[in-house]
Amino acid sequence: MNSPIEKDTSHTFCLLRETAAGGLSQEQLAQLRLAESDPTGQQAAILVADDSDALRKAMVQMFRALGYQNVSEVEDGQAALDLLHQREFDLLVLDIEMPRLDGFGVLEALKSDPLRRHLPVIVASGLNELDAVVRCIQLGAEDFLPKPVNSVLLRARVSASLERKRLRDLQRLRFLELQQEKQVLEIEKEKSERLLLHILPKAMAIRLKQGQRTIAAYHDSVTVLFADIVDFTALTKRSDPEALVSLLNDLFSSFDRLTDRHGLEKIKTIGDSYFVAGGLPEPRPDHAVAVAEMALDMLTAVTELNHELGTNLSIRIGLNTGSVVAGVIGRKKFTYDLWGATVNLASRMQSTGLPNRIHVPASTCELLRERFHLSERGTVVCKGVGEVRSYLLDGKKS
Repeated sequence: MNSPIEKDTSHTFCLLRETAAGGLSQEQLAQLRLAESDPTGQQAAILVADDSDALRKAMVQMFRALGYQNVSEVEDGQAALDLLHQREFDLLVLDIEMPRLDGFGVLEALKSDPLRRHLPVIVASGLNELDAVVRCIQLGAEDFLPKPVNSVLLRARVSASLERKRLRDLQRLRFLELQQEKQVLEIEKEKSERLLLHILPKAMAIRLKQGQRTIAAYHDSVTVLFADIVDFTALTKRSDPEALVSLLNDLFSSFDRLTDRHGLEKIKTIGDSYFVAGGLPEPRPDHAVAVAEMALDMLTAVTELNHELGTNLSIRIGLNTGSVVAGVIGRKKFTYDLWGATVNLASRMQSTGLPNRIHVPASTCELLRERFHLSERGTVVCKGVGEVRSYLLDGKKS
């Protein structure tokens, strides 16, 4: 039979199984504090298993006289195992000769149980033959006391066993704490690396992680695209700020998906402008075609968004092909950017273009003629460049 338990404060094995992903749980922290603050083990949970009612109750009284109040009792080995599976204990005091399951059977069961094999067991038995003592020790018992048990000897053996368990618990909980801290650090590292990949191309992010501080490259052939919302300034004056930001987010998110689909590199957004490039940081021979296909898909995305939201957005798109310098700038907020005449002319193609049309210079037109329909627009004057012969990209050839 089990005596009432005032407070079950020590259940290390259970706590070790219930690890929290973000660190030690509140219960585990409480157990850690208990292990640190209770060096005498007075709060330890002790189980006495003996088939003799008189000897068992005498043992329980002896423990309580020694200051151990959290003591339970059972009448045989099987009842001891059943209770050990229901609750956690810090020490088992075990008789050998018991009905149903003797002390040897209990020790064998505990030894084969990975969750309970570290439970300290003191065998208290009238079976004093050397072979029995040796067998108990081989099966994992920490100590052996002959009956009748001497209270002074019991205090010393129990105190030593509980102190060893307390130190083991502290070590295991400290190890668990370190493991959890390591796991949290790894999670945070993974988050930061994912965030870096959202900001920079993978090749640039790898170089930055390797410690490079000046990251720049020359690309002799890339295609640059600028897209801008027509009359956006007027739209900001008549729109609710939250609705405006939500609209931009929906539009640019659809462009982000197209960038991934076509294998291009989003450079950045500038206000209501979207800046993307093909052919970097990894070269690809079809960069002009890939960017042109994305430009056509962007017009389709705007049409679909207008239909879905009941808006009337228009965009101008400008393309240009040529050489650029690309690199990472900044120390706190990193930015991957492009520079050069190619970028400037692509921006001018956008600003001098027409609503819902794709504007390209003659050099880019030559790269697209075989696969796309283009119509000549004429000559446009671009700031900083002068007169430029330009074309409108009308669609793909079947």
